[in-house]
Amino acid sequence: MQPLFSMSYSVTPIATIHTPFREKFAIPRQPQLATAATGKIHLQPPFNSSQAFEGLEHCSHIWVLFLFHKAMPDLSQTPRLQVRPPRLGGNQKVGVFATRSNHRPNAIGQSLLKLEQITGTCLTVSGVDLLNDTPIIDIKPYIPYADCVPTATNSLAAGAPALISVIWAEEARQQAEGHQQRLQQPVIELIQQCLSQDPKPAYQTPSPQREYGVRLWDLDVKWHYPSTDTIRVLSVLSA
Repeated sequence: MQPLFSMSYSVTPIATIHTPFREKFAIPRQPQLATAATGKIHLQPPFNSSQAFEGLEHCSHIWVLFLFHKAMPDLSQTPRLQVRPPRLGGNQKVGVFATRSNHRPNAIGQSLLKLEQITGTCLTVSGVDLLNDTPIIDIKPYIPYADCVPTATNSLAAGAPALISVIWAEEARQQAEGHQQRLQQPVIELIQQCLSQDPKPAYQTPSPQREYGVRLWDLDVKWHYPSTDTIRVLSVLSA
């Protein structure tokens, strides 16, 4: 059977976002789950005019459409129609269109972000869940009366995921405090918010000896699981 639409389309990124997240692991799985995660959206030529943002100051939140540039589909392969969402433990398959998985036919994602500040051709946003240097393909205002549906339901994701306890080795907290002053960023708060969502795959049961790590800004953050319901931050060192 021939496809209904035989033509293809291309999109041109309008901007790039700079965020603390240097790798996909430990990025919040949805926007707004880590309010300390801030980013700066910089318009790129030929779209880099402050005229493009006129009127946006009236909005508290914006929809940001972007490309999963580190998970672009291989068009020579059969499309992936089912995925294994982390929310369901990473073992259960569901249709790709029932999830927000980054493995999508056109690698397009969207996030609802809080607009903190407009400075020329740059937007400062918070609650980000995007990898550093993600290409942005569109920005739209959040419209409460149209975008908020109080009666909406989704039984696959009925509520925010449960949080896990995060504790700190004393040396790790001291390291984080030093980097927080150097970077002028909420290092401790962001680490706490990201790790409390338990970034490891749900099907793993790590031993206390196994260490995990992630890059935030120019930092290497290491932690382990002294128990199944607790994360202990071991170190926060310059990469």
